[in-house]
Amino acid sequence: MSNENKLKLFEDKSVLTYWDEELETWYFSLIDVIAILTEQEDYLTVRKYWNKLKERLRKEGNETVTNCHQLKMLAKDGKIRLTDVANT
Repeated sequence: MSNENKLKLFEDKSVLTYWDEELETWYFSLIDVIAILTEQEDYLTVRKYWNKLKERLRKEGNETVTNCHQLKMLAKDGKIRLTDVANT
């Protein structure tokens, strides 16, 4: 599988993306998307928000979280980390 990690901009905000050439699908970092949607600048606050939301969705039996994948992406600190991602 060939892939390409890119940093995309949405308005003035950055979103980590991953291109899966085999599936011809873009994946987007959920933390980055949530930060944009909630207009939250603090990474830790966004991460806690996503973790709590995942927990609540799992308790409700919602399968949305099941469809989220984790991919290794280059974090803003320069390290490669597993990141929750989703496609459109």
